[in-house]
Amino acid sequence: MRRERNNIFAGVDWLLVLIFVVLVSFGWLNIYSASNTDQEIELLSFSTKYGKQLIFIFLTIPLIITILFFNSEFYEKFSGIFYIISLATLVGLFIFGKTINGATSWYNFGVLGLQPSEFVKAFTALAVAKLMSDRKYSFKLVKNQIKAFVVIFAPAFLITLQPDVGSALIYLSFFLVLHREGLTLNYIILGAVVIVLFILTILFGVPWVLSILFIVLSIFTVYAIYRGGRRFLRFNWYKIAAVYVTVAIFIVGTGYTYTNIFKQHHRDRFEILLGLKKDNQGIGYNSYQSELTVSSGGFNGKGFLKGDLTQGNFVPEQHTDYIFSVIGEEWGFLGGTIVIILFMLMLYRILYLAETHTNKFGRIYGYSLASILFFHVIVNIGMVIGLLPTVGIPLPFFSYGGSSLWGFTILLFIFIRLDAHKNHDF
Repeated sequence: MRRERNNIFAGVDWLLVLIFVVLVSFGWLNIYSASNTDQEIELLSFSTKYGKQLIFIFLTIPLIITILFFNSEFYEKFSGIFYIISLATLVGLFIFGKTINGATSWYNFGVLGLQPSEFVKAFTALAVAKLMSDRKYSFKLVKNQIKAFVVIFAPAFLITLQPDVGSALIYLSFFLVLHREGLTLNYIILGAVVIVLFILTILFGVPWVLSILFIVLSIFTVYAIYRGGRRFLRFNWYKIAAVYVTVAIFIVGTGYTYTNIFKQHHRDRFEILLGLKKDNQGIGYNSYQSELTVSSGGFNGKGFLKGDLTQGNFVPEQHTDYIFSVIGEEWGFLGGTIVIILFMLMLYRILYLAETHTNKFGRIYGYSLASILFFHVIVNIGMVIGLLPTVGIPLPFFSYGGSSLWGFTILLFIFIRLDAHKNHDF
């Protein structure tokens, strides 16, 4: 089946487009509600957050048309160039960037500010797909694993230096993509062990965790000798010692980093989350008010524009990272569940379409898209309801901001273009 070259919408998956439109529209309603609506309504004005967001939404239309104008070969061919340019925009922040809330993450263009980290995710996904879709690429080779890690964590490193740890954490989602393409599960298990050791070190301190580690390894050694005899110990003692030394260095390093490098507000957030500290008026105020706002909505919610905590602006930044608290109060458990179902439906559709790709490039990019969206949704909602620490990660298509909206739009519609191409000749 051949489509006309000038029909850029042929083959577009309209279900994904519909879900996108619903999420963006509902997101704008909640931004409108979270804004000060007592004043005269100004829908297309940079003077109000809801007016500014509406302009951002309208500007996604030419952005989408531009993305669909180019065929999939264009994105595959120039993925490396896009990636290098995106890294350059991150480096440029240290020279031309504007510092907001302690992070140099923005370029300022008068009334418009752009956060390049929101766009780099899409171009990193393209670069990863290009690298791993090469016929000669195999995860069995360590050098190929290192190449993938460098491509993924180079932007994460630059973003961490801003510092914007929350945005940098997003790049951990690529491990799901790497595992799908053949990376051993040992890396994910190792990551889980690292997280557990990090939490245990914060909870109990370095001496206690080292002692527990020594006891566990001693029990393992005794069991190994019992099963394999002294011969096992004679040939494997250095491996056991290496594991202990490596883990011990990590634990000591974690303790030092947490105490001497992490800023106090970062330590406070972890300690509040782990129950070591309670501070509902200081560093924990946002989380406390957010949980209170969500729980006040009950099952059905209080109704659009009727959330007294939302209208009273009790939750700081409720139009950005805490937008889900508005959903929880005004639309209730039912509304929040519908939003989550919409996101899950979008993720399922992306994964389904990705698996139908005969081209590895499209499949890997699809999995990258799904992993990034999944990570954002889980972390943001978990943060709002108090299950995860506050890390400053927006809710896709909901949180206020042109950079966030356009970044996710580019990420999604590049995949829609790749998917449309697989069913049509060009």
